[in-house]
Amino acid sequence: MPGKEEETRLRRLEAADERQYMIHEKYEVYEKQGAPSGALTFHYHSFYEIIYVLEGDYASMIEERTYHMKKGDFLLIDANKMHKYHFIEKRHDTSRRLIVWITKEMLDDLSREEVDLKSCFTLYGTRAYHFPVYYEEMLRNCLLKLAMPEMPDVDLPGAKPVLDRGYLTLFFVYLNALCGRREYLFSAQKGTQHPMVEQVLAYIDEHISEPILVEDLAEQVHMSKYHFLRKFKEWTGVTAHAFVIHKRLIKAREAIREGRSITQAYQCAGFSDYSSFLRNFKKAYGVPPGKKTLPVG
Repeated sequence: MPGKEEETRLRRLEAADERQYMIHEKYEVYEKQGAPSGALTFHYHSFYEIIYVLEGDYASMIEERTYHMKKGDFLLIDANKMHKYHFIEKRHDTSRRLIVWITKEMLDDLSREEVDLKSCFTLYGTRAYHFPVYYEEMLRNCLLKLAMPEMPDVDLPGAKPVLDRGYLTLFFVYLNALCGRREYLFSAQKGTQHPMVEQVLAYIDEHISEPILVEDLAEQVHMSKYHFLRKFKEWTGVTAHAFVIHKRLIKAREAIREGRSITQAYQCAGFSDYSSFLRNFKKAYGVPPGKKTLPVG
């Protein structure tokens, strides 16, 4: 088990860092301390994310639900799920957590025909877990090793990538086994549902290929248009228009990944024309749409 002196050598991402894309092609593991100021609005990415709380408290809002986490808790965030940090004043100043970003391709590479290591993200959907101490320490040890830029106890050139692959495999094999046990899921008391957000998101998902008016969304929660706009921004940190655009981009990008044409992709995602799709895609991802240019983020 790594000690405190080894934990000081972990790769770190500053709390104010707004990066939500991967620099490395397959996976990243790093530590983050304190209340983040770079993830206050909803965002999403095409890779999977895991948050493990090393110390203190932490809270994340995943679409319509907020998870209030404590030391030892794991949060698994499925690809393309809208999520953000849930700010609570002074509550998370001493928080320390380990963050894992990993691609579908990397998990497929680690998997075998009879063992799909992606299933922990889809079995019960995006969820938080608390495991027995023995298993939590095993998973924690793997993540700490992965977060170290070097292995201080192994003096062998080229050993780090080989060991990392082993730790990743061990971590995800046990994680998948544990996530299959319902008793380790967070109880309802450890999370906060946002029923109004849930109603709005359900409507957006159901009608994503169609025009969606603010009036339609406001009607779902029985509010006036202007009261709804104000409350939605308060709930999510983004405007209703921006949220719908993000959901459309997720739909279009996945369609492109699946091999559909650009025209089919933007039409099934509800964009009115190509120019609108192109403008929003380039604004979000910095590149024009196309399977070869899709960013890992």
